[in-house]
Formats: sequence, C-alpha cells, structure tokens
Amino acid sequence: MNIESALIPVGDMVEAVDGFLAASPASRAWDVETAFNWQRADAGRLTEGQRSAVQFVTLIEDHLPGYFEVYHRYFPVDDSVDRDTFVHNRELYHFTVRWALEEDTHARALARYQEAAGIAERGALRTELAIEGQKPFDLPYDHPVQFFAYALVQEKATQMYYQHLRDVVDDPVLAAVLAKLSRDEARHFSFMADVVGRYLRVHGDATVEPIRDVIANFRMPLADTMRGYWRWALKIADVASYDHTEAYEHLVKVIDRAVDARTDRVDELVRFIEECRSVA
Repeated sequence: MNIESALIPVGDMVEAVDGFLAASPASRAWDVETAFNWQRADAGRLTEGQRSAVQFVTLIEDHLPGYFEVYHRYFPVDDSVDRDTFVHNRELYHFTVRWALEEDTHARALARYQEAAGIAERGALRTELAIEGQKPFDLPYDHPVQFFAYALVQEKATQMYYQHLRDVVDDPVLAAVLAKLSRDEARHFSFMADVVGRYLRVHGDATVEPIRDVIANFRMPLADTMRGYWRWALKIADVASYDHTEAYEHLVKVIDRAVDARTDRVDELVRFIEECRSVA
C-alpha cells in the first residue's frame, strides 16, 4: 500500500499534535542536570535484579536514533512526497521532534543514574550503548496506522514498567527518575491513542488488518537484535511485573472509544487482541 493514500486528513493530525503540545508546556519540562540530586544516587540500595533492570531499560531508551529515523523515513519532510503529504508530515514532525527530545532525555537520565549510582563507568557505558545503538532498526509497515499502533503499545508498556519498578526500588533518586519517565510516557501514549482513534474513525475497517498485524508480530525495540534479549527481558519482568501485553487492553479501550458502531471486522480485531492478552 502507498502510505500517502492512507493518511488521516491534515486537520486531524494538527488537532492531535496541538493537543499533545498543549499538554506539554515548558513549565512541565525537566532536564537531566538539575532535576535530581545525583550525589545521593546509590545502587547499593537496589537488588541485583533492579540494577539489571536499569541497565536493560537504558539500552532500550538509548536506541532512540534508530527509532526516530524510522519516522523520518516513512513520513519524510522533503521533495520525495507530494505537497499535501509534506504538509501532513510536517505537522507530525512537530510531535516527533518533541518526542525525540523527551526520549533522549530519558536515555541520558538513565545513563546518568548508572554513572552516579556506581553501576557503570561513563566511558564503558558509552561503548556498551554504542554496540546496540549501531544495530539497524526498522518497523517494516505499509499502513501509517501501524506506526502509531505499535508506539501506542510500546509507550504504554514502558510507562507501566517504569511505574512498577518505581514502586519496588529503595533508592529515592531512581524512584524520582522513574516517576518523570513514566509521566512522559503516559503523554506519549495519549498522543498515539488519539491518532489511532482518528485513523479508526476516518478509515474504519481498512485499519483492522494493519492493526492486527502489529499485534500478531509485536516485538519491543531491540528484541530481534540484542543478544540474550529474551532471557534478560524475562529476568527484569520478575523484578517489576513487566508484561507488554498488559498494554493491549488499552488499545481495546481506544477502539471502543473511537468506533460508535462496531462492524464484524472490528469485533474480530478486538477478540484477537483480547486473545493475545489472555494467552500471553
């Protein structure tokens, strides 16, 4: 499918982006250098599993350049697309650059915590992050709703994990970092949910198979490139009750809110999502 032909109207994207930015005023922004008392960071107050979880999520967050490049590639803002598509993509770009800034701040905050708490030495950590960061990342989708449905699940799952981990750690500095991250991820999820809802209202049944494909083949970032990913993911799941399929129920809620009268195909999609959650 030609992605350009399946976009939502520019007006819908403008409203979604404006809504996100209105919920993200400068007064709510925070920075790595001044938001926390790094001198009090103490990995000695963490369990081995909790330290491992911090290392794991730092790798995931630090893969941002590859993740961000996907959106630039599939929603380009150059002369490779027609004027109407450019206008749509330029509006989306207002979101993606803010999103990238916030996710990059997450990566820096987690790396700073590792250094300050004594988990890792800065130079060694940079090298470790580069090993995964240089690996290619792609979301080979052919319908635009898929990029937002994928991010909806990924952002909600990450938000929930940060909340769970915050609730069990005994280092107030790490708890404060995780609270900031989870609040940002909640806003990112809200944007993705808004956009997916708009796709459902505009394109209806045409979005069913693309969303089903996202859920059927869902993998968190780095799952297919990081050596030992699944073993490590299972380990950190035990630390803070992590299960990305918990986010699926939130996708079902988005569908319920967006669709006034369900069609057979939408009903089938909801059943499929709920089945994926129940058998996970």
